[in-house]
Amino acid sequence: MNGFRDRVEAGHLLGDLLRRQLAEHHGDLVVVGLARGGVPVAAGVAHALDAPLDVCVVRKLGAPAQPEFAFGAIAEVGGRVVEFLDDATVRELGLSASDVDSVRHVAASELSRRADLYRADRSPRDIRGKHVVLVDDGLATGATMRAAIQSVRQRAADAVTVAVPVGAPDTVARLRTAADVVCPITPADFFAVGYHYDDFSATTDDEIRALLSYS
Repeated sequence: MNGFRDRVEAGHLLGDLLRRQLAEHHGDLVVVGLARGGVPVAAGVAHALDAPLDVCVVRKLGAPAQPEFAFGAIAEVGGRVVEFLDDATVRELGLSASDVDSVRHVAASELSRRADLYRADRSPRDIRGKHVVLVDDGLATGATMRAAIQSVRQRAADAVTVAVPVGAPDTVARLRTAADVVCPITPADFFAVGYHYDDFSATTDDEIRALLSYS
């Protein structure tokens, strides 16, 4: 397999794979999609596992001159913010504490807006003692997934499995030190997540709200 038609197909295929691997945990699973792009994938996984779906709102912390190059990420946890910083990348980019604070401030504002929008009047699902499956549409640097892992661990998840359709091999290897990882495609020539999808159009806020409303 070289890629996917879209996130929906990726979610169905990933869900079929996870259904076999996580069969013994049926009844204890909660699927959590990283917003935005991970939620359509997570919806397919949740359906395959017959598990509830929730959302983890995350924001990349991108270098001021290269916003797509992440030096960290933040995630929303019940109104609080959890942060992951890649200290080596911060040093490599020569970022000052002021630079990091500035990027963090902008990201936190958008994080709060999205969390309020997606959850509306609903509280995050109680994941205490549950096996949480964290789903995104792919792994590049892994920064947002790192923040998401920290967020669900702080909410007392019993176990965490990271599930993504495609990922950079070195990123997948590093993440295995923080959680179990299921990633069927790890191409040696990984370029970007979107390169492995025929349709990688942006997921909208309305799409996420609609998917969550059926969970």
